Amino acid sequence: MPGLDNLIAKSLEEIIRKNLGQNTVKKIEDRLFEKYGISFTQAMEEFDKLDLVLREFFGKGADGLERKFFENIFQSKSKSKEGWYILRDEKMSQMILQSFGDLEKKAILESVAETPKIISEIIEDCNLSQTSGYRKINNLIDNGLLYKAEQISRDNKKINKYLCAFSNLRINLEGKRMSVELQLMDSEKSLFIKAIRF
Repeated sequence: MPGLDNLIAKSLEEIIRKNLGQNTVKKIEDRLFEKYGISFTQAMEEFDKLDLVLREFFGKGADGLERKFFENIFQSKSKSKEGWYILRDEKMSQMILQSFGDLEKKAILESVAETPKIISEIIEDCNLSQTSGYRKINNLIDNGLLYKAEQISRDNKKINKYLCAFSNLRINLEGKRMSVELQLMDSEKSLFIKAIRF
């Protein structure tokens, strides 16, 4: 799953539940399980399947709904191909800020900002202890800030290489208000972005 889809999955589920209501979400959940054998939560990470079910229920109206979901999370900064987005989702902004407030997590994210690495390389690169390094890397993976970019074989084992979900980050402070802007990594591979018809 591309990094963006992993990053937004938790926020997206909450936004969809809030916008569609409990009864509609229950019908969508039932249809997702019937058609694909996946839960509503899994569908956040496999948005192409959720998109098809939304189109069954709402027809062309699904376009507007998906745009609304997107705009609850991101505000596109410009129409250029640079891919800068302002985060509107407060929980996601806080999670990113907290990760950059932790010097070890910040070092991990910087280590894989441009080049995918296996966990042992990240730990060595950042001069972290094994225990702390694995715990913090797994936390970043769980939160969607790191994602599996590729898989390699080493000693007859498959090993994942990880990459940061965004290539650039800006934190702006205007008065008492703080905003986070991201330039997303591999946004063109995102099932969520592909499904949204702007």
